[in-house]
Amino acid sequence: MTSMLINTEAQQVKADVLEFIEKYGCETAPDEAFDALARQIFAFQYAHNMQYHAYCMSRRVTPQTLSSWMDIPPMPVDGFKMLTLTSVPETECEAVFMTSGTTHPGQRGRNYHPDLEVWDASMIGPFRHFIMPDRERIRIAVLSPAWEMNHNGSLARYLTRAVERCGSEGSGFFFHEDGLDFAGVERFLNQAVADGEPVMLMGASSAYLYLLDYLAKQGKTYALAKDSRVFDTGGFKSTKTDMTVDDLYARFSEVFGVARTHCVNMYGMTELSSQIYDQNLLSYYTDGSSNYLKATPSWVRSVFLDPATLMPVPDGKQGVIAHYDLANWNSCLAILTEDLGVRTASGYELNGRAKGAEARGCSIAVDEVMAANA
Repeated sequence: MTSMLINTEAQQVKADVLEFIEKYGCETAPDEAFDALARQIFAFQYAHNMQYHAYCMSRRVTPQTLSSWMDIPPMPVDGFKMLTLTSVPETECEAVFMTSGTTHPGQRGRNYHPDLEVWDASMIGPFRHFIMPDRERIRIAVLSPAWEMNHNGSLARYLTRAVERCGSEGSGFFFHEDGLDFAGVERFLNQAVADGEPVMLMGASSAYLYLLDYLAKQGKTYALAKDSRVFDTGGFKSTKTDMTVDDLYARFSEVFGVARTHCVNMYGMTELSSQIYDQNLLSYYTDGSSNYLKATPSWVRSVFLDPATLMPVPDGKQGVIAHYDLANWNSCLAILTEDLGVRTASGYELNGRAKGAEARGCSIAVDEVMAANA
């Protein structure tokens, strides 16, 4: 098929995804609507994403054999490191987001995007819904690099869009080529206390650890205004082996004066085009409750699988998570993670990474991917 015909089909798929995002937002989409669009995207990827096509063939799954979207084979995250997973030719992709490569520096996961219109649309609605349910804008301090510093970083894109769309005057990035701008963060916090206006800190867990250590050495604590919040992008890897995430959030209360109800985590992956959020800010401003379980927007569905067999498990039982993200319309809409979690009626919780025997099914899936593309 010629590139022009591929582009015509790609534009239709992209338009249908944008329409779905606009129509359903963070409400629950009808099963038939999700299923229909998932089938359409899968057929497009099956036809044009050749390395994913080979994997699906080895699993004997085609667009014609699907009984539902749950039959679509999820690509293991390691496949994004080893294969070129794109339906539109990679030379025609505007952006390539890459993983940090900290675990295996020579193998960085790559997610190809023909353009960033769907990615941006998938980001802003849920951010407003889950993080800003009470206001249009807030003064933001970001403890991570901006987009201009890292065009291959999905988190850099995310944080920059958050500031552009939801940041008020005085917002900024307090990170430069040498690392965190500690003095700049101090000035931001001092100004916030002086103004009495709510603010939001945004950054990875590791960045907060450095900041908290710095402020402890300075003997500084702050009483940020009511409705201030601390936004944590995950990646909690403390060198302090006795520190838990709960300990970190307790420190946020001690140092910034921000209660646990206003500390929120976002779960995201380079391999996904959407993000998944704690619901506590939304529930707090909706009915005063505190729901810390995670929720997805309408175009993402998370399935929990037996780590050994990769068959679905019932609610309440721990499983390895596969995400079906319709915003991932170009690469692979279905992704098999190595993250463990438990679903309940009110959302789901993450329980860390599968290891060793726990990840047996994931390891077999990776072997199958590579064998299909040998």
